[in-house]
Amino acid sequence: VQLQASGGGLVQAGGSLRLSCATSGRTISNNALGWFRQAPGKEREFVASISWPGTRTKFAGSVKGRFTISRDNTKNIGYLQMDSLVPGDSAIYYCAVSLNNFPSSLSDDYDSWGQGTLVTVSS
Repeated sequence: VQLQASGGGLVQAGGSLRLSCATSGRTISNNALGWFRQAPGKEREFVASISWPGTRTKFAGSVKGRFTISRDNTKNIGYLQMDSLVPGDSAIYYCAVSLNNFPSSLSDDYDSWGQGTLVTVSS
């Protein structure tokens, strides 16, 4: 499966962005989706994950209450709504498709990754 992440950009602190993850190549039925991010000089970290078909979610503590993850199963697209952004959210955001149907924070559970989209939050 191929993934294309989009929606990144420059936003002021307190602002919002919505990232999209378009998938193609095969259906992602029965696969959870996840978002990870990597800031310069830091390791990649988990952000959020959503189950198939979308009834369960999981968030990193740093984004809980500010970010929302969703999916449109008719279009095979995943979304990450990011509100109340802070400079610490600045990173390249990657979407990924899981081997499983339940949400997971473990990168090893994901076997397909997109190319990433850059999010920059200014103070």
